[in-house]
Amino acid sequence: MPGGDLSQPEAVAAAVRRLRPTVIVNAAAYTAVDQAEREPTLARRINAECVATLAREAEAIGAWLVHYSTDYVFDGQGDRPWREEDPTAPLNVYGQTKLAGEQAAARCTRHLIFRVSWLYAAHGRNLITSMLRLGREREQLSVVNDQFGAPTHAALVADCTAHALRLAWQQPELAGLYHLAAAGTTSWYEVAHLLFDAQRTAGHPLTLGALHPIPSGEYPCPARRPHNSRLNTEKFAHTFGLTLPHWQSELERVLAGMLATSPP
Repeated sequence: MPGGDLSQPEAVAAAVRRLRPTVIVNAAAYTAVDQAEREPTLARRINAECVATLAREAEAIGAWLVHYSTDYVFDGQGDRPWREEDPTAPLNVYGQTKLAGEQAAARCTRHLIFRVSWLYAAHGRNLITSMLRLGREREQLSVVNDQFGAPTHAALVADCTAHALRLAWQQPELAGLYHLAAAGTTSWYEVAHLLFDAQRTAGHPLTLGALHPIPSGEYPCPARRPHNSRLNTEKFAHTFGLTLPHWQSELERVLAGMLATSPP
């Protein structure tokens, strides 16, 4: 947001008062999951306190607030896709602050809160671009095979958001919390296989010779990760009349464009 420092909620409030937008889309967050364990105060300021400020200011001017949350608000147990009404129980500081943020966003009457998971894009730093890079740099790579979800293209989320907002603008009763993710389920190990096979097929140089599946316990991190990141998107599909694409077809389409140019 122009003129707003997300670590300074009152600066964000001043920017909203100055600009008086009709829609506020908050796609910013503190997303360094492991670092959040060491910087809980900063993570909470950005992921929760700033959102509370946005909700307060949006309510004051009658604006819509679009906010993005995460599957990390759940404890990651079981294998059933999470529904919006399921009990929350974050495993780490990041999840705790994101849960506080979505609760704050809901204080704005006109809100759309989308829980997303496993986001990626063709550019920038994300797990898809990082794995493609590691395939060019490493001879061996170990990838966890006990975390399950659906890689979701950021552009898909943006398009779905625009569609949902158009409908909600005409029907304010559609305000609420929705799960938004690509269809299907996979593991990060299976995703890695698809990525490296695509690199080889496209004729890109690949150093990687061996890909090893490992359980999460063999890849220790400061923050615990959920094993089950599946999101049930039936509410979103029914409310907004959209059928979300399967993760594999969407990822293959994006990969084709990425690998047709220069190595990502």
